[in-house]
Amino acid sequence: MPTSPTAQPTLPPTVWLVRGRHLGPAAADALRKNLRLLKDTEVIRDWLEVPESESSPDERIFEARWSAGPEVTVRARLTLTEDTAFGQDWTLVAEAEQPWDQRWPSPATMFWPQERDTSWDHEATTRLRFLDTNQLPEDDKELRRLLRSAVRGSWAVHLVVHEAMTPDQRGRRPLTPLLGPGLHHRVVEHRAAPHQLRSVNWALREFGVELPRGGAVVLPGTPAAPGYDASAFSVRSVFLDGSEPTELLDAVTRFAASPRPLPTGAEAALTQLREDWRLLTLEEELERERKLVAMYAEALEAMTQSRDLYREAAERANEALAAYREGAGTRPSATRAGGSPLQQLTRTLERFKAGPKGRPWTAPSTSSTSSPSSATDIPSPTATPDEPAGTAGAAGTAGTAGTANTEPPADR
Repeated sequence: MPTSPTAQPTLPPTVWLVRGRHLGPAAADALRKNLRLLKDTEVIRDWLEVPESESSPDERIFEARWSAGPEVTVRARLTLTEDTAFGQDWTLVAEAEQPWDQRWPSPATMFWPQERDTSWDHEATTRLRFLDTNQLPEDDKELRRLLRSAVRGSWAVHLVVHEAMTPDQRGRRPLTPLLGPGLHHRVVEHRAAPHQLRSVNWALREFGVELPRGGAVVLPGTPAAPGYDASAFSVRSVFLDGSEPTELLDAVTRFAASPRPLPTGAEAALTQLREDWRLLTLEEELERERKLVAMYAEALEAMTQSRDLYREAAERANEALAAYREGAGTRPSATRAGGSPLQQLTRTLERFKAGPKGRPWTAPSTSSTSSPSSATDIPSPTATPDEPAGTAGAAGTAGTAGTANTEPPADR
């Protein structure tokens, strides 16, 4: 019987997350310096670095807290992986107390410096730049590989824009900085040259989307959102003349705010933010301690009840065992009196087989050729006092006349 697939967790509306790569050296030092500066200037409330003894050996974890509105607090957690020849991957997850507003500052601006030549703003999977245009490769195989990575492995939103004609300097400016600040480090902009339209659409065919000529399309993620409609997130015409493409910006904003499945690995990162958070205020520490005390009290109560139930069961078992032993001691034993019924039957049969006085018993022979000596062994009947002696003798003689003596008596 086929089973239904497991429902994929959805990205909560209060969560902002993305993965990237830092290509420069000393990433942790740059973070510490910038976080101190932001706290001193009251851009953020506080920050901390998780000690190495409490984190993975190949990770560095930083936490920060700031206000996104009058009564909205944002908590963010940035994780740096170990240095490699290609830089350091970073994961940034932030959660607000209210649904995320794209007009709020990007959480990335609360961690690292925002110079134009910074080496932080690179997407992790494609290694392309945020807040910049990224020309698609000319090689068809490389083009397919890049778009496949953008759809299947990235946490960012990927936008493909087709240049219907070669744009001038104003048309080459990136469109992502025109989005809300909350999308500045979540959108990667790809540019397709005029002659690449057919190659791009051939590569996008496996994802069910199509790039309009002179237009743009927002690529779906993997897995795609339920009910995703490519036509709702594509724009027929984009004028690359320096003007603001309102229709395109609206499509990107709607896609980023739509309920979408969490990408691979995002659920674990969100769980760490919520359950392993260390940067607590005094009120939060008191609340956590109260929850711990309540949890320990419930556990102690459960242990006490379990102990009482065990003790009651043990007492009942001991009472039942004592009653059983007492009943077994007062009941008469059949084996002590005369043995078991089988033994008694065996002994009776043995006595019957032995006959009277313990001698073996044999049946008398009925053969007509019995010897005289055997006949004399049979005792003669005796006369009673009222019976004449001759009668008894005659009876005895008659009983043996035919067998013992057939001759007439001699004359006296």
